[in-house]
This record gives sequence, structure tokens and C-alpha cells, in this order.
Amino acid sequence: MESTSLPASIEVAAFENITHLLEERVAQTPERILFSIPQEDNSWQHVTAASFHSQVKSLAKGFIATGIGLGERIAFICKTRYEWTLIDFALFYAGAIMVPVYETSSASQIEWILNNSGASAIVIENDALKAKFQEVADAVPSIKQVWEMDKNALAELVEIGQSVHDQELETRRLSAGADDTATIIYTSGSFGKPKGCVLTHRNFIGLCRNIRVDIPEIIDQQGSATLLFITLAHVFARLISILAVYGGVRVGHAAPSKLLPLVGTFKPTFLLAVPRVFEKIYNGAEQKAELASKGKIFRAAARVAVSHSIALDNGHVPFLMKLRFMLFDFLVFSKLRKLLGGRVRYAVSGSAPLSSYLGHFYRSLGVKILEGYGLTETTAPLSVNLPHKFKIGTVGPVLPGTSVRIAPDGELLVKGIGVFKEYWRDPELTAKSFTSDGYFHTGDHAVIDSDGYIKITGRKKEIIVTAGGKNIAPTVLEDPLRAHPVIGQAVVVGEKRPFIGALITLDAEMLPLWLKNHDEDPGMSLAEAAQNPTVRAGVQRAIDRANKSVSRAESIRKFTILPLEFTEASGHLTPKLSIKRENILRDFEADITTLYGGEAPQQ
Repeated sequence: MESTSLPASIEVAAFENITHLLEERVAQTPERILFSIPQEDNSWQHVTAASFHSQVKSLAKGFIATGIGLGERIAFICKTRYEWTLIDFALFYAGAIMVPVYETSSASQIEWILNNSGASAIVIENDALKAKFQEVADAVPSIKQVWEMDKNALAELVEIGQSVHDQELETRRLSAGADDTATIIYTSGSFGKPKGCVLTHRNFIGLCRNIRVDIPEIIDQQGSATLLFITLAHVFARLISILAVYGGVRVGHAAPSKLLPLVGTFKPTFLLAVPRVFEKIYNGAEQKAELASKGKIFRAAARVAVSHSIALDNGHVPFLMKLRFMLFDFLVFSKLRKLLGGRVRYAVSGSAPLSSYLGHFYRSLGVKILEGYGLTETTAPLSVNLPHKFKIGTVGPVLPGTSVRIAPDGELLVKGIGVFKEYWRDPELTAKSFTSDGYFHTGDHAVIDSDGYIKITGRKKEIIVTAGGKNIAPTVLEDPLRAHPVIGQAVVVGEKRPFIGALITLDAEMLPLWLKNHDEDPGMSLAEAAQNPTVRAGVQRAIDRANKSVSRAESIRKFTILPLEFTEASGHLTPKLSIKRENILRDFEADITTLYGGEAPQQ
């Protein structure tokens, strides 16, 4: 297929803004628990819709009392926690525009975003983040007010706001319409400086209302709950946080390092994550089984799980396979379900492809991973697999209110309710990013199958053209490599080179356990492991498996293991753990040249 579309199930009225979603929720179920806040003893303090509504209004009055005007941009730097969504809605009620900043951003990135957005004030979580801001504060003259959350700033704002009348707040709340700016979210900067994406109230409302209709199995279920651990500064988690308020889904928050300890007591029904999380859960379980001399049992169970899921797709599960599946479900799968809290039925995954192997494995585990696709410019998802319309290896059909088509060069183009308004203060880039008939250039290559399911085949800017003229999408090789337990990241190289190579980093968290399971010293450093014959043999086996999915001309012939990790702090990963390819190719140019015997790329 060259195109596919689906009309919106629900239209957005011109007068509506995001505050109407909370008003509707409070009117319908004021006593429904919307949030659970983790306590020191791993218990949870609950917040009802009515209580959240009251807190939002009180904080919004505080912002108004300090002189924040309609349409002013307010920057916000904070990790994922309850107060994130509280401040988000308070700014909506005050008629202001939030500019979220990743808490992992460097001082120079913070300076760029604050100056480019013209933010007049900033809310900062703690001393560490404030110190980072203060490095560039003199270079950001537009910031007139700074509030530090951990220094009691929110309580002080509530106190100041008592002088603001309810009618003034209501006037502010109703000031924005559907097509007015709701937020400016900056892209993670994989290519060049972050770009400010102007998202409207219509973008969020339209998606929330239509997603709720499209996936009632997840949103409209008694006791529906999710534990957010990805950063709320990212559009994906931000949309889900607003959707949860509208849909009455209970939300908890956790740092990624505390996910597994908290998930058992919170007991979510669905999760949001990037593929790396699912890979780490699987790899961790496999390596722990290996340590307990049960590795063969785990791998046999995994093979049966994948075969069982594929058989379900084919419409028939053989009797003997059913028996083996029931045995492994008791011995292995039930324990993994318990690890995830025992109630998770669905997970939504984005940002990178999930291997079909893991998709089938988790499905037989009882967790359907619904892969979706979207960008900051599309307010997160433009397509997603549905519980009742589900095809592993794709990013699903389009959401209601969305149209896509494939351009002659294979690029995916999109138009619809989630597509952003413009790039902030960059009309030239905005104009270049849309076709003459209003479709947005996603920058990704894709195909649409006969059932309307979309499959992303690679990033347009990342296509490698070898010296022999072969066009190669690196993710086809990188994604299966990253799934190996000892590999942290894989970056395929070969632009204007005679063959394809790869830069490999090791997973420092998984490495000691993997080494121990292979009778090697678990205490060796990354530099030592990079040269270790057993490690290199393990990486080679992973490359051999990945190469089976491509032709010889596309296969990885040589690799080098770098004695370090790619991180956000080093400038090599985005906050959603995607690689910053341009930065890596620049910073490790010498290693790439060495990989090719010291020869420069052909011109």
C-alpha cells in the first residue's frame, strides 16, 4: 500500500483546551484515585481526582500571583515524579506555556533552550539542577524568576496564590483555545541543536480522546494503572500523563533504578518503555538463570514461548506445544510475571524497533508489547498496535484522525490531529518540513502492508552508502546486536567504505554477571573486557546471527569494542537512549579509520 488513513472518532471543539480534560474527569469521578505517590517504606499515598484538581488550582493561583502572564513560557527541569504533572496542569490553568527541559541536559543545552524559547521563569527540582542552571544564568537574561521545588517553592506559591480570586483563575483557564500553543517541546538533538516543536491544545485533546476510543482495553478498565519511569520531559510520557488524567488511569512514578522494587507493590496493568528496558529484563533473567545452572531451562522456555506466539498467529497451537508451554509457564513465566507486579497485560514501546523474538516472548509471557511510532512533531504516536489489531514486527495501524503515505523515495509522510503547528521561531525550517498539501516529512523510511500496518525500515538521514554503492539501513543490524546481553550499543559504519563495520560498547551493568557465567573474572574493567577473547567471541557470535538477516554485501565484516559506555552526559545518547550517530561518528573517527586499516573513505 502507498497510503492509509483513519477518520477521527471524536472531533475537538474550537473553545477547548487541556484543562477541560481534568474538569471532565473531576465531574465524572471525583473520588477516583488518579495518582499514587511512593513513600519511604514502599507504600503508596493516594491522590483522588478532586484532590488533584484542588492542588492544581491552588498552584495555578500562585503562578498568577507572581505575575506570570497569558502565553508566557515557563521552563521546567525535574525528574519523573508526581509534581511534574501537578505543575504541568497548574501552568495550563494559569494560561502559561511550559517548556520542559530534560534533567539530563548539559548546561549549554539548557542555555540554548531557555534563550531560544524566551522563557521568563524556570521551575527547578533541586540544588544539583539549579547549579547546572546557574552555570549559564548570566547568559539567559530573559529568566526573571527561579523557583526550586525542593526548597519549598511550591508551598510558597500556593500561599501567595490565596490572594487570587476564583473568577480570575477561571478566566485564565478558559483563555486558550484548541489551536493555541499548549507547550514547546524541544527535540532531543540527535541531529544538531534541539528544535522547539510547538504543540497545541488540539494536538493533545484530539489524541487523548481518540486513543481512549481506540484502546479501551487499556484505558477504560476498572483498576487500570501505570507506573511511569521514562522522563516526562519526553513527549511520549507527557501525552500519556495527560491521557491518564482524562481516562482516570492511576499513575505512579519511579526512577528507572527503582522500577522493579516498586512495580511489585504498585501492580500496574500496563507499562511504557523503550525496547532497551525489555531487552534488559530478558537478558537479566537469562543471566540469573545461567548463574543458578538453569540457563538451558530458561532458553528452552524462551524458544517454546516464541513458537507458541507464532502458532497463535497461525491460528493453531499443537497439543504437545500446549503441554510444554503449560510446564514452562509454571516453571519460568509465572515468576517473570510476578517480577512485573502480576497484573501487567500490556506494554507500549517506542523510540526504536523491538525484536520480533522479544515481541513473541513477552506475548506468551502474557504481556502484549504494543509497538508504536511517532515523533515530538506528531505529539508522540501516529500509529500503534492495538490489543485487538496486533502484528508483531510492525508499529501498527494509524490512529484515528491520521493519514500517512509513502513518498517516491520511501519516506513516511503524515497529516493528522497530532501533527505539530510549527518549529518555534523557525518559519524556514517549518516550510521545508511540510509538503505543498500539508503532509509532514517524518524523516523515516517505511512500508505499509496490505492490512494497513506500518513498518519503519530506517532513518532517512542514517542510510549508509558503501563504496560499492550499496544502500544500507544500519538499524537492521544494530537492533538485533543490542539485544545481546553483553552488548550495550552497536553503531554500524561504512559510509563510502569497502565493507560494513561496527563500533560496539559493552553493557557495564550486565557485564560482570555475563563474565561470571562464562568463567571469566567478573571484576575486569571495560578496557580489559574489550580485549578479552571470550567477550570478543560472544560479540562475534551476535554479529554472525545479525548477519543472517542481510546479504553478504550488507553484513558486518569487522568490529571494534570501545572501552567505554555511550551516555547522555558524553553526548552520545539522547534521553530516550537512542544513539546520536553524528556525534559518535565524529568522536570516534580515529577508531573507524583504524577499523579500515588506516585508509580514508573513498570520495
